Amino acid sequence: MSDNGGAMRFALLGSGSKGNALVVEYGATRLLIDCGFSAREMEKRLARLKLVPADIDALVITHEHDDHWRGVSRFSRRHEIPVWLTPGTRAAKAHDALAAIELYSPHEPFAIGDLELFPYPVPHDAREPAQLVVGSGDKRLGILSDSGYATPHVREMIDACDALVLECNHDPEMLATGPYPPSLKRRVAGKLGHLSNQQAAELLTQIDATSLQQLVVAHISESNNRPELAQAALAEALSTTANWVHVANQREGLSWRSLVNR
Repeated sequence: MSDNGGAMRFALLGSGSKGNALVVEYGATRLLIDCGFSAREMEKRLARLKLVPADIDALVITHEHDDHWRGVSRFSRRHEIPVWLTPGTRAAKAHDALAAIELYSPHEPFAIGDLELFPYPVPHDAREPAQLVVGSGDKRLGILSDSGYATPHVREMIDACDALVLECNHDPEMLATGPYPPSLKRRVAGKLGHLSNQQAAELLTQIDATSLQQLVVAHISESNNRPELAQAALAEALSTTANWVHVANQREGLSWRSLVNR
């Protein structure tokens, strides 16, 4: 059971091309969004948040890429945790044994325990990728990562959230001059790739951000970006200071953030 006074809260176990996982809780429900680390590493990272696997009610997977999927099969079976995923993601991982399977549509909301989930499709080079808005009734956490660009539907879904975990994968100039081979550069910057700092900042100017209590930079590239560049871009879009924008990194992730009533 949560000890945070009933507020929705979330934390990132890690974020980047080597592994992604986010935990969100409200009331008696805790969910893991993605499981991109080995089962053993997931257990270590949960312990940093004073959690154990038995605290997790379900895994909700956005897509099948390894940095979001790596630990799903072993972690779910070892701890008997059900896995929610789209039919396309399940088809892409048809040979992976899971503790229990629940399918969700990227076009229809569903509930797990005390939490409501509002999935939405994104342009990314996976089988049936989705991202999520997680709701606790009066508070909404928007999660947007692994998207080549922000469609009108994406903008509609993350409008007026109370918290936003937003991909700032790369700085275009750093990507262009960086170490990646040309084919990978084209993939990352393409319409089925990842959001840049500038794309994320532009998106913030196109939505209602007046309710934002927490803004988190996610999936930042260790080779093609710097945290301060992403923070500056998002801060400028919101006319705020860079230190108001949090950064979730690959090694430490980001500690608990709560959404409070104002």
